[in-house]
Amino acid sequence: MSDLTPVHTEDAPAAIGPYSQAIVVDGWVYCSGQIPLDPATMELVQGDVAAQTEQVLTNLRAVLEAAGSSMGRVVKTTVFLSDMNDFQAMNQVYARHFGDHKPARAAVQAAALPKFVDVEIECVARVAG
Repeated sequence: MSDLTPVHTEDAPAAIGPYSQAIVVDGWVYCSGQIPLDPATMELVQGDVAAQTEQVLTNLRAVLEAAGSSMGRVVKTTVFLSDMNDFQAMNQVYARHFGDHKPARAAVQAAALPKFVDVEIECVARVAG
């Protein structure tokens, strides 16, 4: 059995439950969903879904880098929105963060997200190597 290596960085919010920010196994990193928490204060970032998506992807980037990966090595994301009407605003920020890299993606509307935020994003990526 392969070793499971938990990932932790102070540059992303600490887990708010019994889970890791990410787990690395067999050259893959599985990132837990990130919500728009400021890692320094653990307070929610205020603002619309674009502002929240900006923080979510900044947090996700920090976790990926701590795991030895990057946004350019993301294979799949899942975007959870509290309102699918926010898709376009989220997508503009998302596209800027990923640039020409276009990982596979699912986007779904959820009845409620942790702390009642508007967006949460998780991903799977390859570890650099």
